[in-house]
Amino acid sequence: MSKIDLNSVGQTREGTFKYDWKMSALYNLGIGAQAEDLSFVYERVKGGMKVFPSFATIVAGSGLLFPKGTDFVRLLHGEQLIRLYVPFKPNGTINTKAVIEHIYDKGKAAVIHTKISGYSSEGEHIFDTRYGFFVGGSGGFGGDPGPKTEPIIPPEGVEPDFSISYQTSTNQAAFYRLNGDFNPLHIDPNFAKMAGQPKPILHGLCTYGIATRAIVNGLCNGDVSRFKEFSARFKDVVFPGETLTTEGWKDNGRHIIQVRTDRGPVVLGNAYAIVE
Repeated sequence: MSKIDLNSVGQTREGTFKYDWKMSALYNLGIGAQAEDLSFVYERVKGGMKVFPSFATIVAGSGLLFPKGTDFVRLLHGEQLIRLYVPFKPNGTINTKAVIEHIYDKGKAAVIHTKISGYSSEGEHIFDTRYGFFVGGSGGFGGDPGPKTEPIIPPEGVEPDFSISYQTSTNQAAFYRLNGDFNPLHIDPNFAKMAGQPKPILHGLCTYGIATRAIVNGLCNGDVSRFKEFSARFKDVVFPGETLTTEGWKDNGRHIIQVRTDRGPVVLGNAYAIVE
C-alpha cells in the first residue's frame, strides 16, 4: 500500500503560465471548434478571439500539485470543477497558485482535493479550479472520509431544456494531446491494451471541454462571459470518433448536466453548470 504524506495538506505551489493566441486556438480546436467558429479560431476577428472557459484546466494543469507518496500508476481523475470570474484573453501571462486542500480516507482509496487558482499579472482573479483524484490502494489510514457528495441527477421522464450533440474526430485525442497531456493511453494502441482498453481513449478533460463548448453554445449563445461554473464527475471512457450528447435541465439557478456517448454510457455525470 502506497503511503501518502498526510502532512502535504496545506502545501502550496506557485507558477506562471504564458500563452499566445496560437495556444488558445489550438485548445479551442482540440475540443472541437470548427473553422466556421471564427471567433474561436481566428486571431484577427473583430472584438478579439474568444477562448472556451475550460482552458482553465490547461492553465491549472501546468501547476498541479500532488502529495508526497502519491501512487501515479493508480491515480484516477475523478472530479473537475472550474469557476470563471473573467473571460480568458487570447494571450497573456497567468500566475497560478495550487494548494492541497484535503486528503480523505475512502478505505480502499485516498481522495485528494487540490485547488488551483489563476490571476493576471495585475492581480485580477481569473479562475478557480478544483480537482478530485482517487488513488487506489492508498486509503485505510484512519483518516476523515470526507463529506458525502450531493447526488445531482436529471429529473426522470423530463425532457432536457437543451441538448447538443457533437461528433468527435477519430483524431481528437491525437490533436488534444498537443495541449500538454502526453499520456500514451490516448495515442498508443499497445499501451491502451495494457491498460485494459481495446484502443486509445479520449482525454477526460477533452470530454469536459467538449461539454463546456456545448454549454457555451447551448446556454450562453456563444458568449463566454456568461459562463460562470461547471462541475462534473468522470464516469466512463470515450473513444475518439464517438458522438457526445450534452444535455441540461434547469434546477434552481443552475442546470443539471449529463453527457453520454452514442453507445449509451453516461461519461460525465453528477454535474451542474451555472451561467448568467
